[in-house]
Amino acid sequence: MNFFHTFREQISKALETLIKKGLLPDGLDFEKITTEPPRDPAHGDLATNAAMILAKSTQKNPRELGELIGKELENLPYVEEVSVAGPGFINLKLSPEFWYQELITILEKKDEYGASTIGLGEKINLEYVSANPTGPIHAGHGRVAIVADVLANLLEKVGYRVLREYYINDAGAQAEKLAQSTYLRYREALGEKIDQIPEGYYPGDYLKEVGQALATRDGAKWLSASEKEWLDSFREFTVNAMMSNIRKDLDLMGISHEVFTSETELYKAGAIEAAIKTLKENGLIYEGILEPPKGKIVEDWEPRPQLLFRSVDFGDDVDRPLQKSNGSWTYFAGDIAYHYDKFLRGYHQMIDVWGADHGGYVKRVTSAVKAITKDRGHLDVIICQIVNFMEGGQPVKMSKRAGTFIEVRDVIEKVGKDPFRFMMITRKSDAHLDFDFQKVLEQTKDNPVFYIQYAHARCHSVMRMAREVFPDWEKTPAQGLDLLKDQNELQLLKLLAGWPRQVEIAALAREPHRLSYYLYEIAQQFHMLWNKGKENTYLRFIVAQNHELTRARLAMIQGVAHVIASGLNIFGVTPVEEMRE
Repeated sequence: MNFFHTFREQISKALETLIKKGLLPDGLDFEKITTEPPRDPAHGDLATNAAMILAKSTQKNPRELGELIGKELENLPYVEEVSVAGPGFINLKLSPEFWYQELITILEKKDEYGASTIGLGEKINLEYVSANPTGPIHAGHGRVAIVADVLANLLEKVGYRVLREYYINDAGAQAEKLAQSTYLRYREALGEKIDQIPEGYYPGDYLKEVGQALATRDGAKWLSASEKEWLDSFREFTVNAMMSNIRKDLDLMGISHEVFTSETELYKAGAIEAAIKTLKENGLIYEGILEPPKGKIVEDWEPRPQLLFRSVDFGDDVDRPLQKSNGSWTYFAGDIAYHYDKFLRGYHQMIDVWGADHGGYVKRVTSAVKAITKDRGHLDVIICQIVNFMEGGQPVKMSKRAGTFIEVRDVIEKVGKDPFRFMMITRKSDAHLDFDFQKVLEQTKDNPVFYIQYAHARCHSVMRMAREVFPDWEKTPAQGLDLLKDQNELQLLKLLAGWPRQVEIAALAREPHRLSYYLYEIAQQFHMLWNKGKENTYLRFIVAQNHELTRARLAMIQGVAHVIASGLNIFGVTPVEEMRE
């Protein structure tokens, strides 16, 4: 459906024709030839770099070669005009008939328009959220969750097989501190007075419920027991309770994972030892002494022999320790084992989506994946920057229940799932995002959620009104499309036809936010046409005296609705057919 691919194939065939005619030499490499929109739309509808790419191998001047190739391209279907510009770009202007034909394709494919097979069925493991199960999902995690979830939908749209995975960090110091915090609430539930939550503990009221549940289940059983006796039981119970809440929060966002992998279970299965053994066999581990951390003073640092991974050999800044002074494995060692486990499960392509606080961790993990898989595995890490939550430009106060952060469920309760999801992808993930509750709920052009949804609803409103004038219009095949002659109508058709390319670009770049911009542009062009119809009755979508023109414009409106629905489905947002205040 990406017509740029179609024309690239046709350009390759035209070049082969020139070779057969003896006008170009044999053995030319077409691999780097591209077709894309020209920088200046006035130059045409698509441009190719064929002349510049082939100039050296043909020993011809790029512009001279461009003229030669251009004459052959004039014979291609739907090509109305060919010109050579700049250093040798060949620009093609397509006839209106081409855009009418693309509209027919949209009407046939409907919401599936934009799907492609460029992923070739390749498997991708997409790990996201993976928040420590120490509390409810906060609103900042919501951005990570939604960016990744939309990316998963986008990758599937272009033919990848995506596994959505959540890594439960239920081992280590934080899980231990969580259990200790719950024990405090357990004692409180049994009548003890808790004056102040100790520093480093989790203070949120949500742990009161967990403490009460344990008190109900076990009574005073653990009050006189040592920490060693109750720690594992409290950790398991609390993690399970937190994960139950997290799953509910994910469900509120419209997110589901196929796989939940437990860090504790991975440790029990000996995954770290197996990964370390593999690294040793490949000569990638040694015992050495690291230099003190640069740029900061660490009071308890002392030089000591450590088990180190040769991380520098694979692009990291320093070699990384795998064991702590007490002999336990570092968090990094666990991460190596986890990603190696993904690889062994058949996922050679991996994507992790992390919060901004993990930015400094990227190099070491990507280097480890490269090393332990012998460069057969590849990890992409996407960083999501902080979200600033505001109300009318003023920072929003923290959640009372959570104590230190805004819960995602509070945000969704206030604005709804769809606006929340959409707003999280209106900017590139590595840029800060301002989320103003007041603006998200406004029904104005400045609110992209409303503006795009309104365009979709308005399309359906027009189609409903059309039934009153032409009751059977939907049973009539789209015809008379050549009546769509207004330049604004043709511009809208061109935007719709460009959707498959935008989907592929966004997928390959791992940047779903690009699609929100493109949908906004489509909505803007559609709303502009609507407004023109109010000023000029002939440009109205429904012209009661002209059934054929009305049918053509209704076909265009159907195309707009299908493309917007295609995009909103990728976003996990419901395309509404009617909007009420």
